[in-house]
Amino acid sequence: MEICVYGAGSIGCYVGGRLAAGGARVVLIGRERLAADIRAHGLHLTDWLGADVRVAARDVRFETVPAAAASADLVLIAVKSAGTAQAGRELAGVLKPGALVVSFQNGLRNAEVLARELPGRTVLTGMVEFNVVNRGQGRFHHGSEGGLDVKDDAMLAPFLPAFTASGIPLRRHADMVPVMWAKLLLNLNNAINALCGIPLKQELSQRAFRRCIARAQRECLDLLDHERIVPARLTPLPPHWVPTMLGVPDAVFRALAGRMLQIDPLARSSMWEDLEAGRATEVDYLNGEVVKLAKSLDLTAPVNEKLTALVHAAEKGGRRDWTGPELLALLTAVR
Repeated sequence: MEICVYGAGSIGCYVGGRLAAGGARVVLIGRERLAADIRAHGLHLTDWLGADVRVAARDVRFETVPAAAASADLVLIAVKSAGTAQAGRELAGVLKPGALVVSFQNGLRNAEVLARELPGRTVLTGMVEFNVVNRGQGRFHHGSEGGLDVKDDAMLAPFLPAFTASGIPLRRHADMVPVMWAKLLLNLNNAINALCGIPLKQELSQRAFRRCIARAQRECLDLLDHERIVPARLTPLPPHWVPTMLGVPDAVFRALAGRMLQIDPLARSSMWEDLEAGRATEVDYLNGEVVKLAKSLDLTAPVNEKLTALVHAAEKGGRRDWTGPELLALLTAVR
């Protein structure tokens, strides 16, 4: 069975590389820049718990054209959310009958978009809970806890051993909606991390930044309550308790929520990485989804709307060095 990772960036190279190291037949499809990097260096995959996995360049098949997915039995989509529809169109005339497609992307609606572009095919919602940083020269670092989640389906059965052998087994769920909203709640911090420009661990150690996250999360949780959506529990605390914990003084936070700080010092958000590379971010598919939900309910989400606007400004060269007190004051003032 062959597994294709389509849109192999940081997440895709890490997941695909771990699958290849575990013995799976894998083809990575991505940009020439990464292809050249991996041809020169192979893959060196590390994680925050000390894993150190290498895949020699000769053992990595990295292609740059959609046609390379033609023999795949399982296709993991890892493109940025804005590129989802295009990815579906590129694959529509390529995939063989019966190929299974899983969206491993940020945001809520990517599997729906793919299903529209790939009629008649099984497309499953998936989620990557963890963060991966591209350190260059084929080095990808998994910097936070979490695994791989997917909508349960009988078609997954042949592939489950490959994920288990890779060290990142699939966790299957009957309903992914609560899981996706729970991940989005955590991802509301991506914008804050991108705007402050410091590693996640350093950011989370500062109460002012945590209070910014709490304001964004409370706003989202209030809207989910309106829709009677109960987000899944992905952390030691239930989602509705997290904003309160984020707001406690630093010493109390370290004592009571130390596990939340068990993040590798190298870890940063993918949104920070996008800004560093001069790419458009996924803020419209994260904080922007909260704004969209509010509008559908004839309500407002001013905190997430402001964060979305600040990230778009940063994409155009705006500030990326906000301090915690500065950002908190700005978000506290919005109405």
